[in-house]
Parts: sequence; C-alpha cells; structure tokens
Amino acid sequence: MSYTVIKVRPLRPDDRRDEFTSGDIDLDRFFQKFAGQNQFRLHIGTTYVAVNAECIVGFVTVSATSIVITDLPKGLRNRLPKYPLPALRLARLAVARNEQGRGIGKLLLRATFDLAREMAKRTGCIGVVVDAKPDAIQFYKRYGFESLEVISGKLGDRPAPQPMFLPLGSIPKR
Repeated sequence: MSYTVIKVRPLRPDDRRDEFTSGDIDLDRFFQKFAGQNQFRLHIGTTYVAVNAECIVGFVTVSATSIVITDLPKGLRNRLPKYPLPALRLARLAVARNEQGRGIGKLLLRATFDLAREMAKRTGCIGVVVDAKPDAIQFYKRYGFESLEVISGKLGDRPAPQPMFLPLGSIPKR
C-alpha cells in the first residue's frame, strides 16, 4: 500500500471497523464490537484511528484515569500530593497486520502524548498509564515508560499486562 498521508482522527460512528485485523484477537474484538459503544453510548473511552485514504490502519483508545502516589516510581513520589492524581490511560493500541512495522504505532503513541499534554492544560494530567501486554513492553520502554510495581499474575490463560507509566515531563518532544 502506498501512503498519501496517514491522519489520526477520532473514530466516527460510520467507520468500517469490521474489516480491521491486527492479528491479536482480543484487540480486534474490542475494536470491532466495543470501541463504538464505549465512545458513543457509554462515554467511557475515546478511540482514535489512523487512516490512510479512509482505510483504518490502526487505532488507540484512551480514557481518563487516576493513579495513587504509592503506585508511581519512587523518584516522583516526593513532589506530588498524596491523593489520587489525574492521568491519561492508554487502554488499547493496535496496528493492522499488513501495516505493522511502518511507524503507525509510533504515530498513534505520539497522538496519545498530544492528548496527555492537552489534558494537562485543560483539566490536569501527570502522565500516561498503559497496561502493556508482555510483547509490547519493549515498545513502551523505548519511549521512556517505566514499569510500575504490581503483583504479577495471569488473566485466565494469558499473562497479566504490565502497568507502565510515563510522566508528563518525560514525554518526548516532537
């Protein structure tokens, strides 16, 4: 596929989600069945899509969250208040299987960083939280995310995701 310009924009109700496949059955099921209702009916998350000529080549879903100071890396704990702090949760990120390795995940992550900066200006945000699947941990570490201390475990037959955090001040500049 030759690229014109890949744009990142909010999901629209009439977007064709049924043809998207990333190779991860859970991410594909979420995008196809739940992203729309979470955004348009329940208002619990917003999905942004990367589109190339109106073909969806990736998506990221974000929502507001809070994080308690004891969950943050130790270096940040001294200078922050002890009550729950606002953050942006990167809930899901996926790239179409035939588009992987072309920088679309990075583009979606940068869009998420822009949203965190905007959230900080408008309502408050100390950073970005992600629950990284085991095979995505290195991707997030490349951008400065740090693992948070958690009790390890499993979700059914799958390993539990690794919570990670990137402080607002550490978000890479464009």
